[in-house]
Amino acid sequence: MNAAPLHSRVMCPTLTSKIMSATEAARLIPSGARVGMSGFTGSGHPKDVPVALAHRIEEAHARGEPFKISVWTGASTAPELDGALAKADAINMRLPYQSDPNCRKRINAGEMDYTDIHLSHVAQYAWFGFLGHLDYAVIEVAGVLPDGRLIPATSIGNNKTWLDQADKIILEVNSWHSLALDGMADIYYGTDRPPHRRPIPMIHPSDRIGVPYFHCDPDKIVAVVETHAHDRNTDFTPPDETSKLIAGHIIDFLSHEVKAGRLPENLLPLQSGVGNIANAVMAGLEDAPFTDMTAYTEVLQDGMLKLLKLGKLSMASSTAVSLSDTAMAEFLENIDFYKERIILRPQEISNHPEIIRRLGIIAMNGMIEGDIYGNVNSTHIGGSAIMNGIGGSGDFARNAYISIFMTPSARKDGAISCIVPMVTHVDHTEHDVQAIVTEQGIADLRGLSPKSRAKQVIEKCAHPYWKPALTEYYERALREAVGKHTPHLIGEAFSFMAKWRAEHPQG
Repeated sequence: MNAAPLHSRVMCPTLTSKIMSATEAARLIPSGARVGMSGFTGSGHPKDVPVALAHRIEEAHARGEPFKISVWTGASTAPELDGALAKADAINMRLPYQSDPNCRKRINAGEMDYTDIHLSHVAQYAWFGFLGHLDYAVIEVAGVLPDGRLIPATSIGNNKTWLDQADKIILEVNSWHSLALDGMADIYYGTDRPPHRRPIPMIHPSDRIGVPYFHCDPDKIVAVVETHAHDRNTDFTPPDETSKLIAGHIIDFLSHEVKAGRLPENLLPLQSGVGNIANAVMAGLEDAPFTDMTAYTEVLQDGMLKLLKLGKLSMASSTAVSLSDTAMAEFLENIDFYKERIILRPQEISNHPEIIRRLGIIAMNGMIEGDIYGNVNSTHIGGSAIMNGIGGSGDFARNAYISIFMTPSARKDGAISCIVPMVTHVDHTEHDVQAIVTEQGIADLRGLSPKSRAKQVIEKCAHPYWKPALTEYYERALREAVGKHTPHLIGEAFSFMAKWRAEHPQG
């Protein structure tokens, strides 16, 4: 257990009597409970209660007692949450997104149910009652004000919704977080269920439309746990040649759009998925001819922080700050500077289709594979094994001004093509994918027929080893397919690549 701070951040007198250990708090959560937990890409997740709960469940299992819970979060979390509970075989059902190896293993083994949901949908599904009743919430905050308002930590995610919907609340008050976070958040309380919805009053990424704090009925808070533990900071590898080439193609494409008059000189608000390639694109923008850019995204990573520091990016709106150790040190050391330029929002707002469409977001997301007609698989290996989840990529892809998907053209030294005849699982249809980019080039698919898209994807994006295979498949499909609008050889669309590799060994 992490040591409690010397100076308590629980400033609300009515809550001081509820301060207890993580072990004591974990005893309050019963088997079968649906538990909403804070956390988004390893930031702002509870650090101690999930570990204590995992220990409790392991002890119950050792006695032969069944004990599992359902876990709802903002997105992926960390080893202290997903990892500990999955290792203890403590999770019956998980939503809406995960990236933990233990979680993934249990899901793919059929030992854990997993519901993969668009991140913008989670809060409203909870309000609508589509997910069932939420029993408990375990939420990390940076502090509790004397009047009971809660200072958000480094991620907002679905915390507002969990605090509203759960019957009972456990707070983790983490003194590792800087109190200078106070004021960075913008928590919008104006959402409602149909038919009472109103327009979201935002026309610029910098607009503040809410309040800086979470509100929570103190009577619902059953435990307060004081912690001092850092987020799961993610180190990024320096951009490799492949990532640099992908970034270069995207920047050239955006420059062309500016020259064509389809983008302003400072672009439109940027959204970037997580990971090394996405971070490399941000790094590439450091030397690009764009200034006074803005970002409206899910997660602020190292690359965007650097752009803010350099003045290339004037502001960034996200639902979480997820940084490497080095970038987090920079963030904390200069937090007053970043506080003026970063807004943290609930993910129902950061990913809201209405706002994405209105602002005209340039969306850039990774994929596992894309097919020659522009369909994208971002979640499954071999069509059946989940990797992580769709996350917010669908929110942005369907509603963006320009939707770009990026990947290396091949993996495992060229043995596996990331451009295929037909994706084995569809997350984003051809209707939501406007550009595909690999280190080989970028295919602009806007306004093209399926056959024209296929030619572009093969020519611009395929790995040199796989380009002849894809060309041969496409040409035969043109001749032999039942329909010629989207020509496919259904009987061999998934087996063709393996057959080609066997017949054409790489040199």
